[in-house]
Amino acid sequence: MAFLVVLVLDDIQQCNAVMEAWQQAGAGGVTILESSGLHRQRGQWRDDLGLIPSLQSLLARQEYHHRTLFSVVPDEATVDRIVQATEAVVGDLHEPYTGILFVVPVARVVGLPKRGPRSEA
Repeated sequence: MAFLVVLVLDDIQQCNAVMEAWQQAGAGGVTILESSGLHRQRGQWRDDLGLIPSLQSLLARQEYHHRTLFSVVPDEATVDRIVQATEAVVGDLHEPYTGILFVVPVARVVGLPKRGPRSEA
């Protein structure tokens, strides 16, 4: 059975290292999305700005982003290697400000595994 591995990575500076670790652990590919969580967004909303805020007040807002990585992998052994590889880069995922990783079973996968390089059209 295939599995979807999803990691919401707290430190975006670690993204390339995590992707490399996942590939070394057996992920055939990794998709990345820019994301932001509810906890961080709540801290960004400002109700002290007037109806038409100044450009300076808008630009002063600090933004917090995450990277959400996901990959479909063929088996639990690959999942285990990816979890270990992730923690080797970011540290213990039970610690704050590292990220959250979850795994979902995939009932059906169409299009995997890919074979060979992508052809130019």
